[in-house]
Amino acid sequence: MGDSPDLDLISDLPQSIIESILTRLPIVEAVRTSILSSKWRYRWATLTHLAFDEKCVTSTNDRTFVENKLINFITRALFLHQGPIHKFQLCTSFLTSCPDIDQWILFLSRKDIKELVLELDENEWIRVPSCLFNCKKLTHLELSRCELDPPPTFKGFSFLKSLKLHQVYVASDAIESVIISCPLLESLSLSYIDSLTLNIRSPNLKYLCLEGEFKDICLENTPLLIAMSVAMYMTEDIAEHMEQSSSCNFIKFLGGAPHLERLIGRIYFTKYLTVGDDPGRLPIKYINLKIIELYQVSFEDMKEILVVLRLITNSPNLKELQISSSLNTLTAMEATDLDFWEKECPSHCIFGRLKVVKMTEMSGVPHEMEFIKFLLENSPVLEVMSIAPCSFVTEGRLNMLIELVRFRRASPRAEILFIQN
Repeated sequence: MGDSPDLDLISDLPQSIIESILTRLPIVEAVRTSILSSKWRYRWATLTHLAFDEKCVTSTNDRTFVENKLINFITRALFLHQGPIHKFQLCTSFLTSCPDIDQWILFLSRKDIKELVLELDENEWIRVPSCLFNCKKLTHLELSRCELDPPPTFKGFSFLKSLKLHQVYVASDAIESVIISCPLLESLSLSYIDSLTLNIRSPNLKYLCLEGEFKDICLENTPLLIAMSVAMYMTEDIAEHMEQSSSCNFIKFLGGAPHLERLIGRIYFTKYLTVGDDPGRLPIKYINLKIIELYQVSFEDMKEILVVLRLITNSPNLKELQISSSLNTLTAMEATDLDFWEKECPSHCIFGRLKVVKMTEMSGVPHEMEFIKFLLENSPVLEVMSIAPCSFVTEGRLNMLIELVRFRRASPRAEILFIQN
């Protein structure tokens, strides 16, 4: 049998498979495949997904050298590219006030760009060029450390489904305008955006993540919202603003999310919900809410405890509950208003679906223990309740455990786990 020539099986693969291979390579490696053979020359130039970072160029201590090399690499890659670009991602700390970014976005706006991710240097923010708002086919937009100012002519992103802004300088009315101008928006994430007064009107929104210094938040039109995570940082100005408010934050915030399935409330969330007039009996039931996580709940504050009680007693299908406590003083050890639990806890309340409860950073103060007792007495299908005391509680741990064991349990299967770090 004669010698057969080497077969180039990879080069003869369908274009879709070759593109799938190239997409999984770093862009600099994809470009280098041009030297494999004439068949591979510029195969990378038809990729629809392009991701750039400083690893695209040789790393040195000369920042200017790296910046220039990176600019040249990206510019040349875009110049040689053929066909549409559906995703463009740029994550680097080397580019600051770079006019080339404006040109790249202008180029992408003519390439049917659908997903755009810009994560730039934290020391010098850039102003997003107005041509970004001409990217009419965007479905996902993610910006970090930028200044965002939509032009008056902006009519919205008709196809945008996901918007993520991190450390972006934007005015309250501007971000509200962007949100309401995206009729298909399903996922919204705003993090480290300070001093916003936010009124969210987004009828198709399903996922919401908020983290930062918010003066006021109102979910005015979010009927499809199913998952929410909120962390609020309190400054003196915001605290003063909240004290002067009379409208009920609980209703403004959670009243617009009747179909929630999961709620995560981080720092100051329950405190924020206490602001304003007492809503009394809630006009809403969270029928779909199955998972609630509340962090840094102050069991010194009766208003915060009442917020928690109103939330969980109006969630008849709750399955998992996680709460971490936050005590600023030891005055809560001598609580005298324990009749609160008889007045505020509905006698007919049953958590018929609740199976898992996790309590962390517990100090064993009376109101914490009363809350745990309330849950045990009214959760007939509870399987596990885990209690993790906070680090500074040492001598009182045994007393806490003894008291826990004495509590009556509605569920014969309920297991109490006392977790010591």
